[in-house]
Amino acid sequence: MINTETTSPEVRTGWAEGRGANLYYETRGSGPVLALHAAPMAASSFEQLANELAAEYTVLTMDPRGIAHSTVADRGADVTPETRADDLARVIEHVDAGPAAVLGSSGGAVSALALAQQRPDLAPTVIAHEPPLAELLPDRLELRRSHEANRETYLSGDRLGYWKQFLATAGIEMPDEAVEEIFGGDLPEADARDERYFVERMELPATYWRPDIAVLRETPTRVLIGIGGESAGQFCDRTSRALAEELSTEPVLFPGGHTGFVDEPGAFAACLREVLAKAS
Repeated sequence: MINTETTSPEVRTGWAEGRGANLYYETRGSGPVLALHAAPMAASSFEQLANELAAEYTVLTMDPRGIAHSTVADRGADVTPETRADDLARVIEHVDAGPAAVLGSSGGAVSALALAQQRPDLAPTVIAHEPPLAELLPDRLELRRSHEANRETYLSGDRLGYWKQFLATAGIEMPDEAVEEIFGGDLPEADARDERYFVERMELPATYWRPDIAVLRETPTRVLIGIGGESAGQFCDRTSRALAEELSTEPVLFPGGHTGFVDEPGAFAACLREVLAKAS
């Protein structure tokens, strides 16, 4: 009888020191380093995708500062993309396995772009998957008002109202009953802490960040822009296409929507392999 069970790769864990933070990371597999990075999503969000890729790559994932296992000394300070890029650089250097191809998604895509600006020596290829860069859009002032109103709703104690507004601003359609099922209940204490930290300290600094287009055009890092095939018309589809136009490059379509790497890890991994092979 043939054993058809899939064996998960060994997960190696560690900690790296950041500026005012202790950064948790995981590695699995062997081969050239591929860093998968999101914000505010933790390393666990990439578990399935990382397992898919571990046969070909040393896959590096991490918890952003202040999220999940990673700590931060000052939870009252905003977390900028430059800070998260520095954290990512420190983890890559700490692992000491050479430079890394980087896939950053959502807020992690903004971090990856900042890394390409700050430390191109550590990232020969950066794939920015759906970075939420409102400042690149013509309606950026309206979007600023929407994001700030969303934040005020959350800080007033209306978590469900915040997420309804957040999804509307993001252009993501979801049935009301699904939104209420996902966001209507109470969170465990640690998850509530992380969510509040995201809304208070991470969301707006990433959304309002403006990349240095001139630097990204000249950097030795190959910068690619990824978009979910199911994200058409959404906020992050618009911002990604605007950035690709600024960089005079054609965006790469990945399976799924904004969280395609979670929802369709096998298909996402296959696409990512092709993109990395062409970039090498």
